[in-house]
Amino acid sequence: MSRQQVKVAAVDPVWTRLCDEARAAVRDEPLLGALIHAGLLHHPSLERALAYRFSMKLASGEMSEQILREIADEAYRADPDLGQAARADLVAVLERDPACHRLLQPLLFFKGFQALQAYRVAHWLYTNGRRDMAYFVQMRASELFGVDIHPGARIGRGIMMDHAHSIVIGETAVVGDNVSMLHSVTLGGTGKEDEDRHPKIGNGVLIGAGAKVLGNIKVGDNSRIAAGSVVLSEVPCCKTVAGVPAKIVGDAGCDRPASEMDQLLHNG
Repeated sequence: MSRQQVKVAAVDPVWTRLCDEARAAVRDEPLLGALIHAGLLHHPSLERALAYRFSMKLASGEMSEQILREIADEAYRADPDLGQAARADLVAVLERDPACHRLLQPLLFFKGFQALQAYRVAHWLYTNGRRDMAYFVQMRASELFGVDIHPGARIGRGIMMDHAHSIVIGETAVVGDNVSMLHSVTLGGTGKEDEDRHPKIGNGVLIGAGAKVLGNIKVGDNSRIAAGSVVLSEVPCCKTVAGVPAKIVGDAGCDRPASEMDQLLHNG
């Protein structure tokens, strides 16, 4: 007796919720119907929607939408981690940004999320030997979003770039999982050295607006960097640093500072 095999469709709660939100948005604002259908509802998966958004935003007179879409589709097919990282980034924004009420918002409207996904495609190109194309994507993302991430940098999942304007991340920087950073953050070098010269940011770190972390230094897991600080030396795990130059001013204040987004320095 032959055994009947039942095929079960893959469960993708993030994509399912996005499509539900998209249909509701079309009902609420019909004038956005064409944009939302083209950007989401026309596509069979989040990966295909991300590739479309990437190509539409970055296209220019120098590089067509069709070519960019082929590049992004290839990247998402070749590396499933790109799509999984995007899902984690979407959820991170929804959970941490009080201005975000739907998964739909980052995908369509938030330049921090869109710049991060452009970086992820650029990093795939860079690590697969297509460096000139990676630099082109970096250039276009910087021009469009005001976010300049070198394609050689290594960035984990569950990243939130709130507002994101003027964020700069250097070539040898490493950013762990579940990190939150606000606008005008720099992860930079300190001179003209040509080797490993950028910061290593641990998991769960919160980096406040305007903070500069410079040099090949380690920022420990679940630490906080106060807004406007200039960090020039190693930061231990679960500590808060502030000032110019930054110094330890206390503990991180909670177990998950990047998720809690508490940026106040509490006395005592």
